Amino acid sequence: LEMVDPGYFWTKQRWKQHLDGLEKKPENLRMLNDLDVGDSRDAADPNPMGTVGAVAVDINGIISTATSTGGFNNKKDGRIGDSPLIACGTWADNETCGVSGTGNGEFFIRYSVAYDVAARMKYLEESVQDAASYVIKNLEKVGGSGGLIALDKYGNFAMPFNTDGMFRGYIRVSEAVPYAYIFNDE
Repeated sequence: LEMVDPGYFWTKQRWKQHLDGLEKKPENLRMLNDLDVGDSRDAADPNPMGTVGAVAVDINGIISTATSTGGFNNKKDGRIGDSPLIACGTWADNETCGVSGTGNGEFFIRYSVAYDVAARMKYLEESVQDAASYVIKNLEKVGGSGGLIALDKYGNFAMPFNTDGMFRGYIRVSEAVPYAYIFNDE
């Protein structure tokens, strides 16, 4: 990749969101792990940019995942999100599933959300749909919000979420037709 000056990434819209966030500093910078259970949605970024995730399985049952966080404006210095942490925001295991998550990163870290789906499949012999749905419902019970995409080695997938909506989709090579969803349309 060509190296570019950091100014290349500057946009007027994101700079305005940053300045607006600084004006609301006390609310906008509260860390989710400092909040009481159930208060996590109060600290959500009013201008979320979103996580981009993907899970794929090849004809040999090899599973790959990728997760890139959207982060949130004016985050506390040194904050580490869940996306780069294996077992929290992303997971791939050829015996169970691949998972890419998005949501309140601190909760995904605290509860090892991505790995929890795989563990339920491995130890409880749940389907990818049952395991993923359980984990997201349980996440909501402890005050976390978000969703995930999960895929097993047979091509079965799940895309549960406990928020108002989550951009998600899938495509099967055999069909070559992309499917995309935002709300509970599937």
